[in-house]
Amino acid sequence: MTESLLSRFDADRNAIERQLGEALRGADDGELFLEQAESETLVFDDGKLKTGSYDTRAGFGLRSVAGEATGYAHSGELTTAALGRAAAVVSAVTNGYSGDYAAAPQHTNQRLYSADNPLLAPSFEAKIGVLEEIDAFARAADPAVRQVSVSLGTSRQRVEILRADGHWVSDIRPLVRLNVSVVAGRGDRQETGSHGLGGRHDLTSLITPDIWQGAVREALRQALVNLDAKPAPAGTFDVVLGAGWPGVMLHEAVGHGLEGDFNRKGTSAFSGLLGEQVAAKGVTVVDEGSISDRRGSLTIDDEGTPTQRTTLIEDGVLTGYMQDRQNARLMGMAPTGNGRRQSYAHNPMPRMTNTYMMGGDKEPEEIIASVENGIYAVSFGGGQVDITSGKYVFDCTEAYRIEKGKIGAPLKGAMMIGNGPADMNRVRMLGNDMALDTGIGMCGKQGQGVPVGVGQPTTRIDGVTIGGTQV
Repeated sequence: MTESLLSRFDADRNAIERQLGEALRGADDGELFLEQAESETLVFDDGKLKTGSYDTRAGFGLRSVAGEATGYAHSGELTTAALGRAAAVVSAVTNGYSGDYAAAPQHTNQRLYSADNPLLAPSFEAKIGVLEEIDAFARAADPAVRQVSVSLGTSRQRVEILRADGHWVSDIRPLVRLNVSVVAGRGDRQETGSHGLGGRHDLTSLITPDIWQGAVREALRQALVNLDAKPAPAGTFDVVLGAGWPGVMLHEAVGHGLEGDFNRKGTSAFSGLLGEQVAAKGVTVVDEGSISDRRGSLTIDDEGTPTQRTTLIEDGVLTGYMQDRQNARLMGMAPTGNGRRQSYAHNPMPRMTNTYMMGGDKEPEEIIASVENGIYAVSFGGGQVDITSGKYVFDCTEAYRIEKGKIGAPLKGAMMIGNGPADMNRVRMLGNDMALDTGIGMCGKQGQGVPVGVGQPTTRIDGVTIGGTQV
């Protein structure tokens, strides 16, 4: 069995627990968060290995919570002296304060992913060989291919959480990702297509030929489609969103607004609306961190709370928020296993895990056929969202015109412009093809990035504004 990170301190566990107990005396909550992480990134670009990096980090974060105040200090030095300095910082929030230290999270025996280290196999040489194969296959796949970029990312994070009451939990989290990008061109025009795969498992499932060849074909298909794309029209259209990755719009335009901190502070468009109709009938939105091997999944969150399936919107009615321990306590609710942090150097906050919209009963073809004049958005790139108002702008990286119920020409430059809460009330049809993304999501909030998952079925939303390149 792997030795505890606590053993790296220059004192035994009992001494550390006494020091922690003193630091958190009078606090409502808090913990010692320990982390050891390593990662490897390989980028094969322009026919050669462009980047090869290996990073490792280890350290602790100490947090004390008193009411709405939080004291946080961290160090990359696992010593009692460093812990003492951190304790002096975080204990400042409890000066003159006397709280009731919250009960520890429940223990869990679930294991959502393997503890094996994905960095160890295959060998470095074998990984380079696979990247060379992918590059050669992509370049030979079509005469229009002008450039290929392939990246392979692997990481393993080990965390331990110790509370002042002696409650201790640990988790070992693997994460892998393969991404293929293809540039195709004809004459002076060039377009890009990309496809990625990933999850919390070893590399084997990503680097077998049938898997990576499928990723290459999908990236090339997108690039070739975009080569034929016509300028997108501007105006108001009925829009059909594809299944899977288009759920990133739900994540950004709706999901963030359902995180506990924004609602406690009254800065979300969903604040104060529990129990009210906030979306069309039939719309059910879930955050589920307990799906095996998924990129956004966690056996326990970064406060030690087991993850779960949390229904946020049910049949259009707002039923819950995603909560960490602090915001849950202040709102009189239960933690939902959504307390997440980027690393030991960051304070936890409510964050999404795998957030998706449940499927309906319509065939995708039936949804397309129901639209007389609209847009079919298959994939999205970057976007911007205002949490307070719910307003968003998203770039469609693959989209098509719908005319008289049939998919028409591909479009270039389409931008979806709208309001997340308002658009949820304009959902008219939901497909029976709900799918999660392929394991590529990354979410940013207050300078912290964490891996997430998104998903949804084919979805029709009426009256969406499209910003294009012509009227």
